Amino acid sequence: MIGSLGMPELLFILVLALLVFGPKRLPQVGRTLGKGLREFRRATNDLKRSVEVEINADDPPAPGPKMTAAIAKPSEDPPAQDAAADDLPSTEGPSEDEWSEGAAEDSSKAPAKAE
Repeated sequence: MIGSLGMPELLFILVLALLVFGPKRLPQVGRTLGKGLREFRRATNDLKRSVEVEINADDPPAPGPKMTAAIAKPSEDPPAQDAAADDLPSTEGPSEDEWSEGAAEDSSKAPAKAE
């Protein structure tokens, strides 16, 4: 849009703006126009992004070659477990019976409150 304007046209617009708004208000008008254009550009970019996100969310991703192979030919062999994994301690906590036994032992060790 501005590419079609030459130097004489831009100079004429600037002189006309100086005459209409005056030298004191011209910087304020320029700042206001700049802020308005910046906000408009930000709003249009946000709108474009939200539309693209909605479009991408509606379309499920196409399965890749690995995904179709895994779906088409499920392996019949169970996955091999690592021998080192068997040496690790269990991550399960104590059972309810162990918890209640531990709580009973703790209460018998606790000193009685002196009143």
